[in-house]
Amino acid sequence: MADQSKPTKAAEDGAGYWSANIRIIVVSLIIWALVSFGFGILLRPMLSGIAVGGTDLGFWFAQQGSILVFLALIFFYAWRMNKLDREYGVEED
Repeated sequence: MADQSKPTKAAEDGAGYWSANIRIIVVSLIIWALVSFGFGILLRPMLSGIAVGGTDLGFWFAQQGSILVFLALIFFYAWRMNKLDREYGVEED
């Protein structure tokens, strides 16, 4: 009978894969929250002196910047997950 107290190599790889996946998601959500809520709402008075495109930087982040950062995060997540999939051998063909 096999000793089941030790995790198998596949279980360790799976746990490492999901912890790396969750870490990428958490970092992406923190960046998105900082840009959309932080720069667009909370830090807007501090950013009002910086002009971008004829308006202040806080307003720009609230209207366009958070959307552009969100799109960049989507592409970053897809790129990083493809790389992570190759590292753990779970990439799609």
